[in-house]
Amino acid sequence: MVVIPTHGLRLLSTEPMKPTNQNQSSVNTNTRHTSPTEIATAVSEHPFLRGMATAHMDLLSKAGTLVDFQPGDLIFKQGDPAHRFYLILSGSVSLTHAGLKGNVAVQCLAKGDVLGWSWLFPPYAWHFNAMVTESSRAIAFDAESVRALCDQNHELGYELMKRISKVVIDRLQKTRQKLSKLSG
Repeated sequence: MVVIPTHGLRLLSTEPMKPTNQNQSSVNTNTRHTSPTEIATAVSEHPFLRGMATAHMDLLSKAGTLVDFQPGDLIFKQGDPAHRFYLILSGSVSLTHAGLKGNVAVQCLAKGDVLGWSWLFPPYAWHFNAMVTESSRAIAFDAESVRALCDQNHELGYELMKRISKVVIDRLQKTRQKLSKLSG
C-alpha cells in the first residue's frame, strides 16, 4: 500500500508524487490507474496552459497526476507548506483567508481555474485555505519537481511565471475587494 502526505487527496495514479513533508496527514491512494496519455490530455486541454509550447506541456505532464476531492475535503490550510499546485478539471473549491474575525470567503474556483500559487514563491507557504465545495477532479503538480523543471528550462519557467503572476494579481484583487466590503 502506498501512503502519501496530503490533506484530502485521493490519487488516481499508480505512480504517486513523492512525499515532501512527513508531518502532513496521510491518505491512502486509490488503486485506479491513470495513464500518462490521460494526464497529458488533461494538461493539454486546460485553459491555464492554452498556447503553451507542446514540449513544455509534455514536461509538465510528467510532474502531474490526476486527483479527486470530495465536498468538505481541506486541500490545504493557510500557513502550511505549499508542496503542490492544481489545475481544476471539474467541481469547485472555496478559497478563504483566516483573519481575526474568522475565515473570510475570498473566491470560488471551478473548472479551468488554477489552485495555488504559493508553491512558486519562497517561503512556499499557503496564503489561503482551500476547501472543496463540490466533488472535484484536478491535475496535481509536485511543486519541487516543477521548480526544478523551471530551473533547467528557463523558457518554461518564464512562461509559468507570466501565467502564475496573472493568477496572483487576480487573487490579491479579489481579497482586497472582499476585505474592503467587510470594513465598510
